Parts: sequence; C-alpha cells; structure tokens
Amino acid sequence: MESIIFKNIRIINEGKSVYGDVWLKYDRIERIDPIIDRHGQEINGSGKWLLPGVIDDQVHFREPGMPEKGNIASESKAAVAGGVTSFMDMPNNKPPCLTQAALHEKFKIAKSSAYANYSFYLGASNNNLEELTKTDPNSVCGIKVFMGSSTGNMLVDDEKTLEAIFRNAPILVATHCEDEARIRTNKAIAFEKYGAHFKVNQHPLIRDAEVCFLSSSKAVKLARKHNTRLHIIHLSSEKEMALFRDDIALEHKRITAEVCVHHLWFSEKDYAEMGSKIQCNPAIKSEQDRQALWAGLLSGKLDIIATDHAPHTWQEKEKAYPDSPSGLPLVQHSLQMMLEKSLEGLLTPEEVVGKMCHNPAICFNIENRGFIREGYAADLVIIDPDMPREVNVNNIYYHCGWSPLEGIRFQHQVMQTFVNGKTAYQMIGGKANFYAGNGKALAFNR
Repeated sequence: MESIIFKNIRIINEGKSVYGDVWLKYDRIERIDPIIDRHGQEINGSGKWLLPGVIDDQVHFREPGMPEKGNIASESKAAVAGGVTSFMDMPNNKPPCLTQAALHEKFKIAKSSAYANYSFYLGASNNNLEELTKTDPNSVCGIKVFMGSSTGNMLVDDEKTLEAIFRNAPILVATHCEDEARIRTNKAIAFEKYGAHFKVNQHPLIRDAEVCFLSSSKAVKLARKHNTRLHIIHLSSEKEMALFRDDIALEHKRITAEVCVHHLWFSEKDYAEMGSKIQCNPAIKSEQDRQALWAGLLSGKLDIIATDHAPHTWQEKEKAYPDSPSGLPLVQHSLQMMLEKSLEGLLTPEEVVGKMCHNPAICFNIENRGFIREGYAADLVIIDPDMPREVNVNNIYYHCGWSPLEGIRFQHQVMQTFVNGKTAYQMIGGKANFYAGNGKALAFNR
C-alpha cells in the first residue's frame, strides 16, 4: 500500500501521549499532524494506541544450527506478533558466529526470511581478534563477549585477549557477565551438599549476585581503562547497580546497561511453581534484586528493556536440573509484559516506549528508527489497551511452542505491526495474520 493514514489515534512517543493523525507514504512516516487530509487507506485509530516498533537488542533465534529450537523466520514471526519490529541476534549458534564469513551468512538468511528488521553480533573468542577488528560499524550492531559460560568456543577467559578486545574493538562491545571460577566453586559446593540431582531452586545460588558483580565490575574497569563503548546485557542483581550512572544522558554514556523482562517479572519464589521454565543465565534472583532492578530502570541506571529470547524444546526443558538448559522464549510477549506493569503503576506507557523503542535506537545509533518522526522508517505498532487475552498454546508463535507466561491474561493486545510501512502482523476477527518479506538490515550512524 502506497499511502496509509491513521486517524485520531493516541500517539505514544518521546515522553508524550497526543491524539492525532499519522500519514505513511511507502516505507516512511510522511507527516504527523492533528488532522491530515490526504488520499490513502484510512485506519480508524479511535480507542487505539500507536507506538514505535520495539527494538530488541538481545535475542537468540537459533539459526544456523538448531532448527529444533527455532530459526530466523519462526522467531521473527513471533516477534512481530508482539510488536517487535527490529532485533539483534546473538552469535552462539552451531557453529558459533566468529568470522566475517559466518556473519555474512546470517545476514543472507535474514534477508530472505526475516519478518522484522535485523542485525547480528559477531562473537568473540580467545583467538579471533583479527576477525573482530574487521567488523563494519555501520552495518553490525556489536561484538559479543561471553565473560562466563556459553555455547561452543565462546568463553573469553584469557586476560590478555580481553584486554586486546576492549582496546581494539571498532564498535560497541556487549558483554555477558558471570564469573566462571565462582560458578564452578558454587556448583561443587551444591553437588557436595545435595548430590547430583539438586533442585532448580539452587540455580540462583550457584549463579549468585557475586558471580555477576565480579564479572560486571571487571568489564566496567576494562572499558574505563580503554574508553571502550561497553553495553552490559541482562543485569540481574542489586549489587551491580552501583556500577552504572543515572546522572548523564544516554547519548553521552560510554557504558550502558540492559535489563530483561523476566528479571523484572519473576523472582526466586517463582522457581517452586515454574521450575526450569524460568531457568536462565544469569539467574533470576531474589525479590530484593528484582526491586533494585526496577529502581535502576526508573532512575536511568538501566537504559534498555530487552528479552534475551532463548527458546529450547519442551523435551529439553523437562530434564532434571542441572541437565535442563538455561533460556526461555519471550520476544512475543515482552511489550505486553511491560504494558501490564504500567497498569500496576510501576512505569508509564511513555516510559515503556522510552526503554523499549527510543533507548535501543539511541544506544546503538540506529539510523532513522525507534521514534515516530517525520522521515523515519514506518516501524509502528497499533495497540488495543482494552482487549484481555490469555496466553495459551494456541496463540504462541515460537517454534518451540511453549511459554513461561501460559495462563497469564494480558490487558493490552497488539492488533497490527508495520515493518517499513507494510503490515507484518494483523489481528483480524480474533485470527492472527502474518505477512513476510518486510524486514531490512539495520543501519547505524557511527
């Protein structure tokens, strides 16, 4: 469709909510105005909200190498059903994405199959520094460093290598921060105390707050030493909040931080009911940690809300701990989760948009996305704020077919998602409709 006009819709954008019209022309936002008189397909926005598309800076879509868990097509399809219009995918595939050639192959797959816009991290290892330094800052979201357990040959535990990465990285470095030595020590203590098959509620004790702080503080120290553009992902503990600043605007920060929806939603008390469904790395921790994450988010210490979407088959998740894998699928429901928290008064819809749409665009210097602005890409989401719907196996679109949120009833529903001005997802008469071929590679102004 060449021209689309949203009429009398509540526009939630840049800290404000205003009613007006928005005109899309081809793949761009042409005009924003109280009243627009133009020819084109009109969408009645009465009672609906218009948001910028969510940008998720941390997902694991499992392609290449793990088709039983998911792929770029299946997981980006679920993403657009949740209002996510852009994603950044992690490198722990099979084989790991450690070379420019492997990175190019992932872009090639996404070009032909992604429902949403995309970029990919290049993974760091103990011996691929030369590959890292070749990374194009304008087309690649970042370099991923696992400073803790990971899939494949991706644990960077050599101190000289870490120094070299932080000193020479040409773009943003995103770190998974858990101290491997302390994890091993804690695990040995648990084995000695409980035997081989201890319960999953030991997971936050094995991967405790100190595990995270030791590694996060090392990353911050290295970044300050080398002036590295550092982004620490999935913060999970109160202790780590002391590492970050809330007295400086995001666009001026050299060290930024992300929190994931599951660390804001669950706490260790939920292991009793949820078990391995909420097992993830870093672990979901205490209620005190959860509350500290909310405080850090609202103060500005934590800049972005993401998912760390990491699907596993249900057969894998049913295994007894510690053989059950860490990770949970969330990309379809992250926006609904946070809008639900707005009903509890924890944050406003405007703050949800800020942390999930605007701030990822600012943090990664994404070109012309993340905001409802004239001239920007038309990545948009229509929300019905008063359409309760329960999460169940019939409306979960992940390839793995399950969610830790099954049985939860969300008040807000994603009705339509636009990617580059075209419908990627639309709810019609209670039925989900998907349209492929809209996603493009993200570009970065660096």
